Order: sequence, then C-alpha cells, then structure tokens
Amino acid sequence: MPLDAFEPTLFELSSENEGRSWLPQDDGAELDALLPTQCLNADMPSLPIVAELDVVRHFTKLSRRNFCIESGFYPLGSCTMKYNPKICDSLASLPGFANLHPQADADMAQGTLGLMDDISDFLEQLSGMDKVTTNPCAGAHGEFCGMLLVRAYHRDQGSDRDTVLVPDSAHGTNPATAAMVGYKTLEVKSNAEGCVDLDDLKSKLNDNVAALMLTNPNTLGLFEKDILEIAKVVHDAGALLYYDGANLNAIAGVARPGDMGFDVVHINLHKTFSTPHGGGGPGAGPVGVKSHLVPYLPIPLIENNGGKYALNYESKKSIGQLSTFFGNTGIVLRAYVYMRMHGAGGIRQNSVHAVLNARYLKYKLKDLIPAEIDADNMHEFVLTLKDKKRFGDFNAMAFAKNLIDRGYHAPTVYFPLIVKEALMIEPTETESKRTLDEFAAVVADIMAEAKADPEKALHAPYTTPVRKLDEVTAARQPVLTQPCLE
Repeated sequence: MPLDAFEPTLFELSSENEGRSWLPQDDGAELDALLPTQCLNADMPSLPIVAELDVVRHFTKLSRRNFCIESGFYPLGSCTMKYNPKICDSLASLPGFANLHPQADADMAQGTLGLMDDISDFLEQLSGMDKVTTNPCAGAHGEFCGMLLVRAYHRDQGSDRDTVLVPDSAHGTNPATAAMVGYKTLEVKSNAEGCVDLDDLKSKLNDNVAALMLTNPNTLGLFEKDILEIAKVVHDAGALLYYDGANLNAIAGVARPGDMGFDVVHINLHKTFSTPHGGGGPGAGPVGVKSHLVPYLPIPLIENNGGKYALNYESKKSIGQLSTFFGNTGIVLRAYVYMRMHGAGGIRQNSVHAVLNARYLKYKLKDLIPAEIDADNMHEFVLTLKDKKRFGDFNAMAFAKNLIDRGYHAPTVYFPLIVKEALMIEPTETESKRTLDEFAAVVADIMAEAKADPEKALHAPYTTPVRKLDEVTAARQPVLTQPCLE
C-alpha cells in the first residue's frame, strides 16, 4: 500500500476552535470532591483539543498503515509471524474468563485453574519435562526465570558458578538474560556446518560454568545433530543445559527437548501456539524443568487435589513470585484453545509444514541468493548477499527496502551476527504455496532490477512517507518527545 503522506499527530491537529464533543459536559466538581486535595493538579494537562470524529479518523488512518500478518506476507526469520485464528481470541474473551477478578479466591476460579493445569500437562508432554509453570509473562521473562532456576540449583548444591556459555549464533536475549541474573557470559564458536563446535565447547567447560544456553534448531535454521554429545559433556562438567524455545515450532510433536538432555526450557507461546506477538506484549513464556529443578520453580504453583485446584505459595526453595498471581492468563488461554483445536497430531503436522514451506522457499530462491550453509534447514533459513563480485553494493538493507516498496514485510536482516549481509527468512506453516511462489517471483524481480539499475535499487524505498532512514542516528540519538509537550 503506497504511503504518500504523513499523518499528523493529535497534537498537531489540536485547535481551540475545533474541539467539539457529543458527550455530556461535566466540570468535574463531583469527582474533585472524591479525591484528596494533594492528588489534584492545579494546572490543566497539556492535552490536544480535537473533535471526536477527527480522532476516529486519525486512528483509523493509522490502523490502515499498520503492516500485519492479516494484510501481507511477513517472512520475519526467528520470530514466527504466523496467522493466529481469531477463535482463540473469541474463546479467551468469554465472560467466565475475561471477567474473573485476579484476586478471586481459588474456590471461585476452579475452571481457570483447571485449564491452567491442563495446559501445563500438555506442555510437559510436548517438551518432555517433568513440571511446567505458566508464571512468566513473556519469552524473555521465561529466560530470566530459567536462569534464576539455574542459579538457585547450583547455590543449593553449594556451588557458586559464575559463567554461562552461549553459542555465537544465539539470540541476543540469551547473554542479556544471563547478565541480568549476574552471570558472566562466554561465547562458543560454530563449526563449518553451522552447529556448535564441540571442541570449542569442551575447551570452555569447567567448574565455573553454570549452564549452556542453546537453541535447537539454531538461528541458522539447523538442527544440532550432536545434541546428545553436547548434553553429555555439559552434564559431565556439572553444568546444566538450557533450551531456548524460540524455535520449538520446528520440532514440536516430532522431538522433545527433555529427551535431548535439556534440564530447563522456556516456551514462547506466540511462536509455537496462538497468541499475540510483537510490541512488547502481552505475552507468556511458560518454563519447564526436569525433576531436580522442580523445588526452585516460582510460586504460586497450581495443585490438583483430587479434582479440586488450589494455589500453593509454600515452597521453601522457590525463586519467589515472578509475576502477579499465576501468569498472564488471557494469553495462556489463547494458546490452550489452539492446542485443543489442533491436538498432538495437529501440532506435529504444523511443524512438518513449517519445515516443508521453508525448504520449498529456499529451493525457489537458491539460484537468486545463496544460502550461508548448504544443508537441510528446518523452519527457517539464512541467505547472504556478501558476495561483492555478484551483488556489488546491493546489500541486505537495500533488499529489505525494495521488499517494502513491493508490499511485503522485510525478513530479519543482519542476524545471526556470524553471517555477513544476512537475510533470515521464515515462511511459517500457515502460508500457502501460492504465497510462497508469489514471494519468490518478487525476489526475482528485485534481484533483476538490482542488476539492471543498481543505483535505483540502492535508494529504495520510494513508496513510503519517509525515504531511507539514518537508522544508526535514530538508534543512538532518538527523539522520543513530542515537541509541543516539552
């Protein structure tokens, strides 16, 4: 959709002469009488004055400029931007769930608690772990929970290990989370096949290593075929193996992290199941553990006492409470609906289709842009434009901008960091063959134009209100305040 003009902010639309309302006028006197004097502000807030209809039109225009999975193909690698059925939203919004007060007594919340217990059971079976908590409110929150569990476990064993290993292809959240929990991080190199270099891993394992954080399949879209050997050497060193569940959607229903030797796993519900994604939330990041980590799980724990559910806050070794009550219930409910709709067989079929779609699209693109690793990829793959002799100055960012001009969301660029001029593409299981064929044709068109008219291709985008941004300046010197509010 061409974007040929700015939409002014409400503050720019504001005018003393334009403010009209069809709502009853109220001077606020009754409300003022209810509030303590110290809570009242003597100055009027600096709010825009805009007619109601203009406000409606403003937000309607903005909504039409929001690229989303319902409006176009969204091949964002490593983030699984797939379609989420609306029935999940609808059922999670039923009054019995949506109107349940968070402070309701457990006796008044038996249905919701039973459902939360059911989803924990399902995730335990799917991940191969012994116990799952739905307490964490996002994937990164789940990582934080998992690393707190690792620290609590080692300290309870009388050990004060201070280092966490992360592969050089890891998601950026891994070292960030480990650092937040107080660990030093050490990078493990990838081998020529794009997987963990076993010799490098062994050389860095010692009595100070608390855990290895690993994604499988990794961010190159490759399954760590040496995972059993990796688990053995990590455990032989007294460390734990942590599973970043970001890419579980490639193997869900096919293989289980618990069977691979992982001790703790966080699951991004928005990637494998049906929940909202992006914008920082709302989210949910259930965490599963093997039996030796169960005593450290966050509270409260949902207990099933012969069909009557209760919240247990008594756990002497628990890392404590990570979120209000027992997690982000509305998000977990959406995932529950998705799981019940598909069943175990459907979840497995989704994984198979995700891999099939990714391999099909990679096959369609292989003669246009080479893959970084020539191997059987799983649900995503990484291409590279690093060959200067072939592509000249046409790089990953220029490719992304040209895609925007053609009505597509750009794939992930410049990640993983170990790949130069990287394009990480994940079509997901929900896209049709026709969509993938159309996307491949668009990529072919972009590459042909880049060859025929490199100057034009380099200066895309041409259809957006703002042309190519200075993204470095935007990141380092952000202007986040509306000038009229200063």
